[in-house]
Amino acid sequence: MRIGEMVRRTGVSERLLRYYEQQGLLVPRRLPSGYRVYAEADVETVRRIRRLLAAGLNTATIAQILPCVRGDDQHLVPVCPDLVDQLRRERDRMTVAIDELRASRSILDTVIAAGPSSGD
Repeated sequence: MRIGEMVRRTGVSERLLRYYEQQGLLVPRRLPSGYRVYAEADVETVRRIRRLLAAGLNTATIAQILPCVRGDDQHLVPVCPDLVDQLRRERDRMTVAIDELRASRSILDTVIAAGPSSGD
């Protein structure tokens, strides 16, 4: 399928599809004219990419783990032995970042509370 059909089927813009290609997440076939041709399986690949992005993973991490993830519309399933441990490390990294953001917010709340009220 050509890029317009891929956009329609996935809801992802042409620009994002090209970005995914640049990041090595998608590898469409190229016609001699330079047009991209996507396989049917690429539709599901884009859906997996979108779900992994929504889970907070960056494209570099997704490029590493994408071959090890299968799934349907409801669930992603790790199929490589070490992937679950890698995902746990990513989750731990996110937890640390969340804790740091909460601490920063608390400090900011203290500064705001010490200032004049917005009604003054």
